Amino acid sequence: MTTTATLSADDLRAAINTFGTLLQSHREVINRLNVFPVPDGDTGTNMALTIESVTAEITAQGADTSLSATARAIAHGSLMGARGNSGVILSQLLRGLVGELRGESVSAQELAHALERADELARQAVARPLEGTILSVARAGARGARRHDDNMIDLVRGARDAAREALAYTPEQLPVLKEAGVVDSGGSGLVLFFDALCYVVAGDPLPEAPALESVAVGSLAPRTSEQAIAELRYEVMYLLDADDSKMRAFRDVWEGLGDSIVIVGGDGLYNCHIHTDDVGGSIEAALDAGRPRQIKVTDLAEQVLEERWVRDAHATSGSTSNDPAPTTSVVAVVVGEGIGRIFHSLGVRQLVHGGQSMNPSTADLVAAVEASGSSQVVLLPNNKNIVAVAEQVNELVAADVLVVATTSIVEGFAALLSYDPDATVQENQLAMRASACNVVAGEVTRAVRDTTTPSGAVRVGDWIGLGAEGVLSVADSLVGASAQLLERLVRPEHELLTVIEGDGSSPADTRRLCELLGDEHPHVAVEVHHGGQPLYPYYFGLE
Repeated sequence: MTTTATLSADDLRAAINTFGTLLQSHREVINRLNVFPVPDGDTGTNMALTIESVTAEITAQGADTSLSATARAIAHGSLMGARGNSGVILSQLLRGLVGELRGESVSAQELAHALERADELARQAVARPLEGTILSVARAGARGARRHDDNMIDLVRGARDAAREALAYTPEQLPVLKEAGVVDSGGSGLVLFFDALCYVVAGDPLPEAPALESVAVGSLAPRTSEQAIAELRYEVMYLLDADDSKMRAFRDVWEGLGDSIVIVGGDGLYNCHIHTDDVGGSIEAALDAGRPRQIKVTDLAEQVLEERWVRDAHATSGSTSNDPAPTTSVVAVVVGEGIGRIFHSLGVRQLVHGGQSMNPSTADLVAAVEASGSSQVVLLPNNKNIVAVAEQVNELVAADVLVVATTSIVEGFAALLSYDPDATVQENQLAMRASACNVVAGEVTRAVRDTTTPSGAVRVGDWIGLGAEGVLSVADSLVGASAQLLERLVRPEHELLTVIEGDGSSPADTRRLCELLGDEHPHVAVEVHHGGQPLYPYYFGLE
């Protein structure tokens, strides 16, 4: 325990270590506070992993235990280890705090000033600061510290008590919190930092994490590549110009040739997909019905080998090419073996494995950029929680790195269709951003908490369809939620639906879904890919 006058380097390290321990024990509690009813409630995980990076950096300092060395370790460790939006904000808070710490120890007045600076930096890091979040809790803690800066014990207790009051008030500031009956998750994590300070400085007891009931989120075991392709080796796809009256007979022929049959369209134009061992017969059936075009045949056995190659790459990032680096390389965050394969085929040079509930750190992205070997790099985060981390990379590497702020895999997919390896990074950013903006994205998953949404009440285990506006569909079946979601998303100008299958989808569900879409929107062609992503059986992209 410190004196009432100052905070030493030992005290600061002890507080950080205690904070990390508290985040680990409260991680799932904090995760559950996320108001969005999907399995991406990872605030607690991201904050805990960010502090893990800090403690590792402190340990790496070795014999240099001075306050300045400790401050540098905290600043650098939090920057490199920041994960997700909550981790980035926490990093800014810590960097603002330690940036004001000088000398052998810190007085109460100096610590109060440091907390005020932390609040200021964190708000600068957020484009549109919102009250009712971790920012409100940070500001309250700083103000509470300033009101009690006569001595260190009163200061840390004043900061903690003010932060707790602010956390309790967050539902009054954000209606979505009040509707869900929770407080802000990031703010809840930050209060633990003040609890850690009170433990180290004043000897106050640490809070215990409340018990959590287990959450059932369905069967999330990933399918193996062998299961995904079953016994049929080839995928055949083409557009078919045919009279509508001939399509029933065409379908009957195909049903005798394979499975995973998806035929959508109408008014003389159909998009056809089948898994089969009889490539010739599958194409001849089209010749009997009309005129096939844009025929594509994929050897699924070779595809499995390629997927395994992507999967067995480096755990964090993997090079997809040994060729000389182009003018501009692309680094992309992916989740799922199939998605990695698709992105590789579109020219991505480095893959970083991440996504919902497993956000990569700043250090992961920096390593991938450096491994690309290019002096110009486009970075695709492909998840809204990774954008803030991605935007820090340019300042940490020698390469010129520009971010195309894709918030979904399908946006990243569309962006890559405009990628030109011979163009500059600035030219690529403009073109890829324009393509990404033309995509309307959606996804389907299971709810992991009860809540109320504009689309209706949600119960644990319900299937929900998500769009940019939030929950757009609720149903007791995967196909039902998917069909309702697409009905909300499809507009008259849309021509193509990209479907990326994840764990939990099935060929029968995909076939039924595409049939429903074809009935309601015959002008929309469908392109199906196996992504293998966890938690989300379907990603959708409309263009």
